[in-house]
Amino acid sequence: MTASALTGALALGGTVTTAHAESTLNYAALGDSYSAGSGVLPVDPTNLLCLRSTANYPHIIASRTGARLKDVTCGAAQTKDFTGSQYLGVAPQADALNAGTDLVTFTMGGNDNNTFINAMLTCGTAGLLSGGKGSPCKDEKGTAFDEEIDAHTHPALKAALQKLRAKAPNALIVALGYPWITPPVADPVCFAKLPLASGDVPYLRGIQAHLNAVVQRAAAETGAAYVDFAQASEGHDACKPVGTRWIEPLLFGQSIVPVHPNALGEQRMAERTKNTLGLG
Repeated sequence: MTASALTGALALGGTVTTAHAESTLNYAALGDSYSAGSGVLPVDPTNLLCLRSTANYPHIIASRTGARLKDVTCGAAQTKDFTGSQYLGVAPQADALNAGTDLVTFTMGGNDNNTFINAMLTCGTAGLLSGGKGSPCKDEKGTAFDEEIDAHTHPALKAALQKLRAKAPNALIVALGYPWITPPVADPVCFAKLPLASGDVPYLRGIQAHLNAVVQRAAAETGAAYVDFAQASEGHDACKPVGTRWIEPLLFGQSIVPVHPNALGEQRMAERTKNTLGLG
């Protein structure tokens, strides 16, 4: 199946049968650690710098659809790494694209401005110091994270998506949102694993919602598709027990990479993406 047919099927709410996709769908997976599946075993031995898993959602999608996968996802990637080299010997991710690429997926934006890591470290530290009371992180940072997302992440994503389109003019380009890290309101039982002050739990969730909205907007502005996890990942945040959560907690989790999708999360991201696109 050609990329134009895939795009048409998505627009019409149709499906792509695996029988047709197996022999023709050229799939390039780009993105950061949420796409790489960093922390999920087994690790891809071909590039240890990127901490890429062979059980990440791109590999699952490819295995279930028969698509030919070129996986260049890389942990800690920022939007600039679409077109620049992230590490010595690691080519720009966009180099994986060409006129024959049919499908491109990615998560990106969470590492721009160090948004995710700064928010988690700042709010986690503030939560510990406050004993989980109040909203010390919100009180200190206010709208700073949101302002950085609007000022820097959005234009970077939009420009990068335009460059991806130029490299893969026939592809369906798909941006994935980030599954929920925190619940809507504080979970006192979870404080030992996700040490956020009660008022900072909805604050962090609001930042993530804002980032996802910016990713969705950049996709819409450049003709890309968007996979929304807002409803699908509800109830599967880092505060939930093993077997329910898609995201590992900051402390006492089961992954070497905290606050990232676990194997179940990668599986569910693959399923949601596959179903949204009508693949298989």
